[in-house]
Amino acid sequence: MRLAELCAATSVPSATVKYYLREGLLPAGEWVSARRAEYGPEHVERLRLIRALVDGAQLSIDGVRRIVEAIEHPPPSQHDFFGVAQQAINGPLPEVEVAEETLEALRRLGWSGCEPLALAHLQAALDTASRAGFAVTGERLLAYGQALRDVAQYDLDALMADPAVVTPSGALRHVAVGTVVTDPVLVALRRLAQEQESERRFAAAALASADTPRND
Repeated sequence: MRLAELCAATSVPSATVKYYLREGLLPAGEWVSARRAEYGPEHVERLRLIRALVDGAQLSIDGVRRIVEAIEHPPPSQHDFFGVAQQAINGPLPEVEVAEETLEALRRLGWSGCEPLALAHLQAALDTASRAGFAVTGERLLAYGQALRDVAQYDLDALMADPAVVTPSGALRHVAVGTVVTDPVLVALRRLAQEQESERRFAAAALASADTPRND
């Protein structure tokens, strides 16, 4: 397909496609003449991947580049895929000191040998919450970890059951894209869960109180 057809198939403007080509995020097409290149299904797939990372996960171009490079040159094991994805998602290592309370909560979860980058970003997020006046206690962190452990187990089960994940590059694509684009789903579900729990606890109780006859 020509460039115009590639743009139509992916709903990506030609100027954006050319930018991705210049940045090396999108492989060059096959030149069939001095002024015309042809593109194939692999370009459609790559463009959709890039847009999912940029639009859905709001990754920087450097983050997208790290994932693209890892897809083209896969790490040695599936476990390493998560490290690559986290490095692309999280960015540079924050300059923080991991608190003992954080480490104790992780020990109680049975999480040993945590990836330093992910651990540092966890502490940075905890520090940000604390500065905002909402310190996350060790008990709350433990509760969050217990809930998200179930999410992680499901994620890994789904990964291993996906017939598309048959190559290292396919597994990395699944991990990287799946992680970043489903994070907003977890956030939205948390808000819905809070809304439903609030309804159960407070709204129903207020309605019952309003219906109770008053003895004046």
